[in-house]
Amino acid sequence: MSIVPLLLFCSLVLVVGSLVLFVWSAKQGDCHESERLCLLPLEDDTEGRPTGVPQPTSPPVSR
Repeated sequence: MSIVPLLLFCSLVLVVGSLVLFVWSAKQGDCHESERLCLLPLEDDTEGRPTGVPQPTSPPVSR
């Protein structure tokens, strides 16, 4: 039964450490960058294309 207090102490240290790191990361503003990056593939990239540059076409699909 002497291992139970040691396991409780280790789990408490891990929980407190994760909370401290989460608060530290949230104060730095790292969480907002991930929201922008996950939506980046959904942006339409044809708006900034100069005129005269051909649009890329997908290869024909053979059936």
